[in-house]
Amino acid sequence: MTRHYLDHNATAPIRPEVIDIVAETMRHDGNALSVHEEGRRAHKILEDAREQVRALVNAPMNGVIFTSGGTESIHYALHGAVKPHNIKRFFVSALEHTAVPSNAETTGAEIETIPALPSGIVDLDWLKERLKNYDAARDGGFMVCLMFANNETGVIQPVYEAAAIAHEAGGLLFCDAAQAVGKVPVNFVMSGADMMSFTGHKFGGPVGVGALVAGPNLPLEPQMRGGGHESNRRAGTHNVAGVAGLGKACELAKDSLARAKDIAAMRDAMQKAAVEAGAKIWGAKSERLPGTLCLSAPGFPGATQLMNMDLSGIAISAGSACSSGKTKPSHVLLAMGAGEDEATSAIRASLGWNSTQDDADAFIREWPKAYDRIKAKAA
Repeated sequence: MTRHYLDHNATAPIRPEVIDIVAETMRHDGNALSVHEEGRRAHKILEDAREQVRALVNAPMNGVIFTSGGTESIHYALHGAVKPHNIKRFFVSALEHTAVPSNAETTGAEIETIPALPSGIVDLDWLKERLKNYDAARDGGFMVCLMFANNETGVIQPVYEAAAIAHEAGGLLFCDAAQAVGKVPVNFVMSGADMMSFTGHKFGGPVGVGALVAGPNLPLEPQMRGGGHESNRRAGTHNVAGVAGLGKACELAKDSLARAKDIAAMRDAMQKAAVEAGAKIWGAKSERLPGTLCLSAPGFPGATQLMNMDLSGIAISAGSACSSGKTKPSHVLLAMGAGEDEATSAIRASLGWNSTQDDADAFIREWPKAYDRIKAKAA
C-alpha cells in the first residue's frame, strides 16, 4: 500500500540534502570551541549555519541562539527574561502550544489568558483593554506570548499588532514561530517580537535542533550553564551536525515558500471534499498556513478518523501531535467556541515541502468514504 504523509505540522520529512550534510558533518572531528584546525572547521560550519538561519528569518546580527528545539527555546525565552526584565505577569494567548503555558507556570509569575475569537485569531481588543492602565513600574514587567501561526488550525496571528500593544504598555512579546518558519515568510525584525522560537523538524530539518532569536542586546539569563557556548548564552557542546542540517533546511526553505500557492490549492481541494461530505472547517475565513486543514465531523471522533485514515495509508493527526494520544478535546478549538463534541471530532491534515497531488487526492478519495460509512451506521 502506498503511504501518504499528511502530518507535516507534527514533523516534516527530512530533506535528502539535509540528511547528506548531517552525515557528512558527522564524519569530521572537532569541537566548535576548540582552536585547532578541526575545531576551527566545526566553528565555521556552525557560523555558516547561523547565517543561513539569520537570512531566512531576518534575525539581527548575533541574534540567533542555537538550542535543542522549540520547547527548549520557549523555556529559555520565558525563564530567561524573568529576572533581567522583572517579569511579574505573562499574558498567554488561549491558542498557544501547551509548551508555552506549561513553561510560564514554572517561572513563578502570574499568568493571564488572552481569549480567542471564533475566527481563530487572538482577541487584541481584550489585550488592549487589559493593558490600558497597566503600569510596568507599579505592576512589574510583563510579557505577551503569541504564536505566529497556530499548530492545529494554521491561522496566522496578528503578531505585529500585539507587539505594538505590549510595547506601548512597557512590556515584551515572545512569538513561537515553530509552525510558520519555512512555510510562510517570517521576518523577525518586521514582526515586532522581542524573541522568537522555532525548530528544524517542522520544515525538513533534523529533529533535536532549533533556535531562539532575540532582539539586539536583549538581556536574557542563561538557563543552561557550564561552558562559554553561544556567547555565554546557552552552555553545552554544540550539535554541529544538527546545526548544519538546520542551516541547510533554512537555505532550502525558499523552495517551499515558492510552492505555497500550489500547496494551498491542494489543501483547498481537500477542504472542499470534506465540506461536501459534511465537515466543519476551523479557521476557514482567516489567513492560514497554506498546508493546514483542521476539521470536525459530527459523530466521527478524531481518534476514529485517525485510525480509519491510517488503515487507508494516510497519516494525519487528531489535533496537536504532542497531545494526540490523549482523549481530552482540543483546547484551541474550545477557545474558538467549539462544543466538546466538535473539539473531540477534530482532525488535522497538514501538507508540506514534499507533498504531492497524489497525497491530496488520497485524502479527497478516502476521507469522505470513511465518513459516509460512519453516517450509514448511525442512520
